[in-house]
Amino acid sequence: MKGTKRRRSSLILALTLIAGLGATVPAHADPVSPFRNPALPVEKRVDDLLDRLTLDEKISLLHQYQAAIPRLGIQSFRTGTEALHGVAWLGEATVFPQAIGLASAWDPALMEQVGSAVGDEARGFQQERPAGWGLNLWAPVVNLLRDPRWGRNEEGYSEDPELTGALSTAYGEGLTGGDPDHLKTAPTLKHYLANNNEWHRTTTSSDLRPRVQKEYDEPAFKPAIEADAATGVMSSYNLVNGRPATVNPDLDDVVRKWTSQDLLNVTDAFAPGNLPGDQQYYPTLAEGDAAAMKAGIDSFTDNDANSGVTIAAVNSALEQGLLEESDVDEAVSHILSVRVRLGEFDPGGGKYGSIDASVINSPAHQQLARKAAAEGAVLLKNSGTLPLKKSAKDVAVVGPLADTLYTDWYSGTLPYAVTPAEGIAAKLGVSQVAQSEGVDRIALKNAETGKYVTAGTDADGELLQETTASGTATQFDVFDWGSGVVTLRSAANGKYVGYNWSGFVNDQTQPNGWFVQQQFKLEEQTDGTYLLRYAGYETEESWWTNPVYLGPTGEDGTLGLVTKEAAAHYTKDVVRSGIDEAVAAVKGRDTAVVVVGSNPSINGREAHDRTDMALAPAQEALVKAVHQANPNTVVIVENSYPTTLGALQKDVPALLWTSHAGQETGNALADVLYGDVNPAGRLTQTWYESTADLPSILDYDIIKSDRTYQYFQGRPLYPFGYGLSYTSFRYSGLKKVDGGYEVKVTNTGSRAGDEVVQLYTHQRASRDKQPLKQLKAFDRVSLKPGQTRTVILKVRAADLAHWDVTRSKWTVESGTYDVLVGSSSADIRARTSWQVRGETIPPRDLARVTRAENFDDYEGIRLVDESKARGTAVSASADGAWLKFADAQLGSGADELTAHVAGASGTLEVRLGSPTGPLAGTAETDGTASPYTYETVTAKLSGAAKGRTDVYLVLSAGVRLSTFSLR
Repeated sequence: MKGTKRRRSSLILALTLIAGLGATVPAHADPVSPFRNPALPVEKRVDDLLDRLTLDEKISLLHQYQAAIPRLGIQSFRTGTEALHGVAWLGEATVFPQAIGLASAWDPALMEQVGSAVGDEARGFQQERPAGWGLNLWAPVVNLLRDPRWGRNEEGYSEDPELTGALSTAYGEGLTGGDPDHLKTAPTLKHYLANNNEWHRTTTSSDLRPRVQKEYDEPAFKPAIEADAATGVMSSYNLVNGRPATVNPDLDDVVRKWTSQDLLNVTDAFAPGNLPGDQQYYPTLAEGDAAAMKAGIDSFTDNDANSGVTIAAVNSALEQGLLEESDVDEAVSHILSVRVRLGEFDPGGGKYGSIDASVINSPAHQQLARKAAAEGAVLLKNSGTLPLKKSAKDVAVVGPLADTLYTDWYSGTLPYAVTPAEGIAAKLGVSQVAQSEGVDRIALKNAETGKYVTAGTDADGELLQETTASGTATQFDVFDWGSGVVTLRSAANGKYVGYNWSGFVNDQTQPNGWFVQQQFKLEEQTDGTYLLRYAGYETEESWWTNPVYLGPTGEDGTLGLVTKEAAAHYTKDVVRSGIDEAVAAVKGRDTAVVVVGSNPSINGREAHDRTDMALAPAQEALVKAVHQANPNTVVIVENSYPTTLGALQKDVPALLWTSHAGQETGNALADVLYGDVNPAGRLTQTWYESTADLPSILDYDIIKSDRTYQYFQGRPLYPFGYGLSYTSFRYSGLKKVDGGYEVKVTNTGSRAGDEVVQLYTHQRASRDKQPLKQLKAFDRVSLKPGQTRTVILKVRAADLAHWDVTRSKWTVESGTYDVLVGSSSADIRARTSWQVRGETIPPRDLARVTRAENFDDYEGIRLVDESKARGTAVSASADGAWLKFADAQLGSGADELTAHVAGASGTLEVRLGSPTGPLAGTAETDGTASPYTYETVTAKLSGAAKGRTDVYLVLSAGVRLSTFSLR
């Protein structure tokens, strides 16, 4: 069915109707339309409905908001309900831990349970159908977390494709219900492909050489599609090798080949408009939309609910001959296939049509949320402090996150919230524990006039003014989120100060919104005064032209935006020291629990990468002071990212990490702290010691730049797969069995606990640079004290393949492979070797036409689009850029270079042995009028071009090379 033009004759439809319904239809009744007959195959139902639709009706289905078709009794349909860690944006629903927190459990069975619960809750809204609801869910996010500074780190699972693939498949199985022909929901994987930076995310290009794409990025997407645990992908905003992902031909050429099921591929929001907009890739929307459909896009997410723009563009493309009606039919058939499988046209809504709102935030889902939050917590350090004793009830819980829960951009609405302080109090059976947020309360006084910044005292606040008032109206609690950014909460009404596009009002419960307008910076001046800078996210937009400093702008002293020269200079009067208050709260207590971390609206999120991976300075100072006041200190880091914890992780006796873990955060943390749950969460990313360990966030070549645990050669703060337990485990008896390896794992401690058994491989010798370690299998197992279990870890010789660029194929090389089994990538408890009979990669045959992108190494080049439709070429960024083609067999001698080049004028040199080695020949190009117009250039080669050697091509700046040969 996939990839065919699907018009069927009326005769076939008539025969289908007879065969499918036969005697079940009374003679006097109108026959049921085949598309409504659940007894028929999906393909026949789709074909029937497609034939009934007019061209205009079909085009109307190509937009995110698909209009109803009353004459056929078809309801409206919408793609794009968010369901990353619970159903979002529709009202109260169970909020599970962030995706990174769910993944940290390393538990596919749990992921499937959570996915099933989220799928049920998505169905739970189907009777009401609130605005924004639909059964096409935009989740999970499977982009690999190769760089912890990525703003959307919270949305992904891991830096490793094996782990990401396993967890996304499990979550998808839960969302779909496990039956691809009867979908509970239709999950869409985000964002295809190589989308890991928010900085200029619609115009930056991710360079993916073939090995990186095949070995790293694609394997994160393939498993869920291959297992029919996802029904499509969303194209990403960025460019890949110079071509916008919205028109990436791999959507058809690669992704659709992973399954026999129809896929519904969608664009990211507003991405179609980027093609003629900031990407300037096509001159008109009609040309862009046509190219996207040709590449494999079926549904356009553009112009919010206004489908008219897309409809007009597609009609224009048809009129210009850029599209044929068969192209429309192809895309619509993919859409209808998913709608049929969702049961939309079945009696009663099909298999899942009876699910109602009673499942939303059900007691079972609340318990599951608590379990997920506890399983995903990672114990980073424990010097015997944990677990805490319930008999020691004199506990203080302090820190800016001690008594609050934060949600992120893709969170649902919390139906209730159990904070860490509340969870600990409930665990101890007390009404409350001693608390302090540990933040300073300040007053800002104009150094020139003596007037104070004053907030409103009523519930919805007032415009900030400078007045002669005193008391709480002039006082603000200052929360430090790092990178100089603070939020100001008015002591007068407990609301945060934010910008409302005209002034500053203390009216926000928490920082929120797309443009987080509750951010400020207090910039200290040489005279000891401070400038108050507005740092809302919209100030980072290119269209922002307003000044960013605050000062009085009228006779009444109302604060507004002024230039730096006109900004008010304030003294910062500390009314109450947060550290002093926290120290007083913890002194003499049995235990001090400090909860620090991030605000998901501020410390990195969609459209905003992190530039600083450290804990906020004020928070680190708080931890240090509390620990000095109470040696029995436990630190909880609640955030969504690896953090460079500095001296903190060395000094404190116990350190626990959790994501922003949803409504049950407090109960789950208390379960772990007091030993009712033995922590077994494991890190799914490398935690680096410093940002100096990382290259540019725009560098996607993990092989060359030694990124992720697979290639990183430095010493991490915490390694991939790391996590401690309250018990201990012994490994023994590692041996090969059919289908993989088995190892005996024994709980040698006094507590029951889970161990995450991880199997890595390493190829000792290879033609190509290989990972230091590579996860191939894992299993989370539960063991009672003294219990031993035999764990089978499945791995086949085929799983050891890597992408051979010399022949563009997967290859398992003959040789010795290390098999490493342990509790983290750095804690290997058992090892053996595996003699694998594969093949030897032969020397390169450069007499054959060779694609330039299939190099072995490079310097000074970018990967670019060979044409707008397909193909990848190489472009030199500067003179002297080079490509290495290792181990080439030139035989008795190559006489001539033939190359296809485009772009700027310049030269293409052939050198031997190194980029500065012997010159074998030089081809010259006068340049071409278009970067997509290629010419053939040749050069005679010297007699040195013979034998087995490394060949280097050295290019002038601006020269593009697509293919070449040496003959």
